[in-house]
Amino acid sequence: MKTVYSASNIALVSIFQNILESHGIRCWLKNEYLSAGIGELPPIECWPQLCVEDVDYLQAKHIVDEALSEEYLKSWKCEACGEEIEGQFAVCWKCGKSGPTSG
Repeated sequence: MKTVYSASNIALVSIFQNILESHGIRCWLKNEYLSAGIGELPPIECWPQLCVEDVDYLQAKHIVDEALSEEYLKSWKCEACGEEIEGQFAVCWKCGKSGPTSG
């Protein structure tokens, strides 16, 4: 098992867990409850970690890197209603139209 992503916030790690699982990659959270150890242990060692099987690591790392890229986070304007949508969303929250890369 290898760590593919880690962050100080469990919510961020959970977002990437959902992204990987939507691509069919099975993953696990490590250090989910270790934040109580901060002070006795170095803070970064207590961060939640998202882990995958060794055979899935390269694909998972590529997906995580792509999701972290500026292009992925770039906002887009809905062609149907003109609403400005944050890049991580594939569908317009206002009218439900698919974004430019979501088909």
